[in-house]
Amino acid sequence: MQGELVRALGGAVASTSLLGVPLGHNSSFLQGPAFAPPRIREAIWCGSTNSTTEEGKELNDPRVLTDVGDVPVQEIRDCGVDDDRLMNVITESVKLVMEEDPLHPLVLGGDHSISFPVIRAVSEKLGGPVDVLHLDAHPDIYDAFEGNKYSHASSFARIMEGGYARRLLQVGIRSITKEGREQGKRFGVEQYEMRTFSRDRQFLENLVSLSLLLKYIHILSQLQTVIRAYIAFFYLLCLTFDVFIQTTAFS
Repeated sequence: MQGELVRALGGAVASTSLLGVPLGHNSSFLQGPAFAPPRIREAIWCGSTNSTTEEGKELNDPRVLTDVGDVPVQEIRDCGVDDDRLMNVITESVKLVMEEDPLHPLVLGGDHSISFPVIRAVSEKLGGPVDVLHLDAHPDIYDAFEGNKYSHASSFARIMEGGYARRLLQVGIRSITKEGREQGKRFGVEQYEMRTFSRDRQFLENLVSLSLLLKYIHILSQLQTVIRAYIAFFYLLCLTFDVFIQTTAFS
């Protein structure tokens, strides 16, 4: 797999690079997230998509955006690889993309369980815990949802207990349990719920300014219905700031 990714990168100078992680088996409901990466690419490269930004950047220019393909999740699982090792493969794949300076990975999921290996990769590659802006309706911070420590609902518990995030801001939460709040307090997570948006409006309006202080931005799939409208904004974050972006499919 490393050789394939290296060949795919060959000589690319783009600052943003797509990496798909078609993983869906850790979703507690539907398994559809595994099919998301090709669908997202279809929207990005669709002939009807206007790839020119207001600033004149051409997002379909290989010097702006490149694509290294997918981590072969299903093929790896078919070989009997367990989730411990699979998470390691995902982490090493993200690191491999980051080896090619100045590439910043834009990771396409996949259920939310991939948040753990992706953020771990960025943290280890940068040499310390990173700041994370997590936009989602759910905190994904159960200790082990339904007994699965790698559940899509437990990814941020693994991230925080591993020390991979220095500061975690969760914005847009609207479905949170008692355990979710307790876990948030345990790990010192800053949780901003939808019901308090009016009260927190001034802070939320400054999120773009806040991103200047963050090393990593985590984009979740509650944006999936408007991803084509905002994908240029996400790319420009990669191009403008020292950030890394991940989008995951709804699960």
